[in-house]
Amino acid sequence: MEKLIFQDENGEAAEFFVVEQTRVNGRNYLLVADSEEEDGECLILKDLAEDKDKESLYEIVEDQEELHAVLSIFEQLLEDVELTE
Repeated sequence: MEKLIFQDENGEAAEFFVVEQTRVNGRNYLLVADSEEEDGECLILKDLAEDKDKESLYEIVEDQEELHAVLSIFEQLLEDVELTE
């Protein structure tokens, strides 16, 4: 599993493992976990950067409708993984 280090607006670093990624309506989404273990906490991150930007700018998906839609896509991509809210 690929490990990425994200930096928040305060300069604090957080490490996450990329479980899966997908593209929906022209936006990239990452399903990340705080652990490589089976029972890790997961987040769905949306890339807000434009295609011309050199760096990605991710935010946590909090809108419930968007979260459910993207979560269902990740569940289909990861047939052997159970995702719960």
